[in-house]
Amino acid sequence: MKVTIENKKGLNKDLKVFIDKKTINTHMDEKYEEIKSTVSLKGFRPGKVPKEVLKRQFGKAIFGEVLDKVLKDSSAKALKDNKIKPAGQPKLDLKTYGEDKDLEYIISVTELPKVELKSVENIKFDEYSVKIDEKETDKRIKEIAKNQNNFKDVAEDVKAVDGNLVIFDYEATVDDKKFTGGEGKNTQLILGKDLFIKGFDKQLIGVKKNEKKVVNATLPENYPQKEYANKDAQFNCKIIAVRKSEEVKIDDEFAKNLGAKDLTDLKVLISKQINDEYKNSLDNLSKNQILKEIENFKVDEIPENLIDEEVKVLSQGMKEEEAKINKKKFKETAKKSIKVGLILNEFGEQNKVNVTEQEVQAEVQKQLRMMPGQEKMVMEFYQKNPSALASLKGTVYEEKIIKLIKTKAKPTKKELSKDEAEKILKGAHKHEHDHAQEKEKKEPTKKAKASTTKAKKTATKTPKTKKVSKK
Repeated sequence: MKVTIENKKGLNKDLKVFIDKKTINTHMDEKYEEIKSTVSLKGFRPGKVPKEVLKRQFGKAIFGEVLDKVLKDSSAKALKDNKIKPAGQPKLDLKTYGEDKDLEYIISVTELPKVELKSVENIKFDEYSVKIDEKETDKRIKEIAKNQNNFKDVAEDVKAVDGNLVIFDYEATVDDKKFTGGEGKNTQLILGKDLFIKGFDKQLIGVKKNEKKVVNATLPENYPQKEYANKDAQFNCKIIAVRKSEEVKIDDEFAKNLGAKDLTDLKVLISKQINDEYKNSLDNLSKNQILKEIENFKVDEIPENLIDEEVKVLSQGMKEEEAKINKKKFKETAKKSIKVGLILNEFGEQNKVNVTEQEVQAEVQKQLRMMPGQEKMVMEFYQKNPSALASLKGTVYEEKIIKLIKTKAKPTKKELSKDEAEKILKGAHKHEHDHAQEKEKKEPTKKAKASTTKAKKTATKTPKTKKVSKK
């Protein structure tokens, strides 16, 4: 394989690649040998079909496979050997090709710019910690206890009131006829919440254990059996139990039910939980400070194709005229985000930051915990969308880089009370809100995220064939 650089204009380069027909024919022969044992043709024993017969039968298909593989492998090698990191997907222009012919093609590529990495030791940011006092911890524990269901049976002659748990069996009819879904056993309702059928639990106020009660209610509009939607139904209820809520005693037993060793251990865990809640938000402020400082680093030139891609993202959902008006502003936003992304990526490469499959899966699991009840949907989303998984990997990559920078930079450590933390976060939120209001109302919420993923991915993308001109 011979590679020569034909044209060089800024970040744009054309590489001429030549591969002699002997090499192509060798690949073809290897492919014929590979399929020989699997091909079954009338008149020939398995594995004994002559090459010429195979060529007549499968020559075009095999050449297509070989060509694709050779283009993929040779273009990747050409870029690697010439130390070119593509910014976006290279384009291939085939000049000569064919069976028993030399292969000649042009790789048109935009190169990632050189990045001047200043010493990150000079980056300044605030490193926050939050001191949670005992009163705040006790308050949170009381809230948890309040939400714990601790119902106990009342005496048989005590009537049910709002807040009581009523357990009952029922049989329902519409126009004196039973219907699908019109039966229930050990149905539980907390009176006053109106969570069953509108107006149903109000009619259970005053019932007692072992009592029978007829409840009249209108079936909802979205009732699964459409023929009964909005129909008046009669529910014949048998009250099994009436229970009242009792205040949960906050003690060691309560703590053990929540997974702690004892009450003292629970307080430690809850204090840490509250601290983490604030710290995660404050860490984002620290990250933004770092990214702001990184904007001052030097990048020779931002590739226009990356800018154009980012502008398209920012313009999504806009009318053509509106996109034109905002194009200049979007280009500046795109330049900044891509610049930061390139710098972070360069820092990551120099420090050999990698993301393992285990780390990506850990991030997926984190998202699953944040969306209880939707775990299956989230998993299916990532399984069906490799690009979404790649984006998630990019997020993990970026976070690892930021974490590494924090270990090398100059933090100003600040210990805050809960109130001080809330004040800072509120101020930051107000700043973001005010800044957002300055933008066009219809500007997409998708921001030009630091393009570490993009910068990393583009260096390994498989080139696309731009056009074919057979000679």
